[in-house]
Amino acid sequence: MRIPARFAPIVFSALLSAIMVCIVSAFVLITTQGIHPALPAQWLKSCVTTWPVAFPTVAIVAPWVRRIVGLVTA
Repeated sequence: MRIPARFAPIVFSALLSAIMVCIVSAFVLITTQGIHPALPAQWLKSCVTTWPVAFPTVAIVAPWVRRIVGLVTA
């Protein structure tokens, strides 16, 4: 299944935000609570509750960041 190119910014935002939420929430949980039996359930809950915030944030911020990077790089 291929997604039309016009949806590339949305697919980019969805994937980037999902990856970042998974990594950061795991890092925060492990560093604050350590590894314990309830960690997978807490991690999943954390990912599910924070991704709806991360996705629109990345979708809004990514174009600005691309523009800034274009201005500061050669």
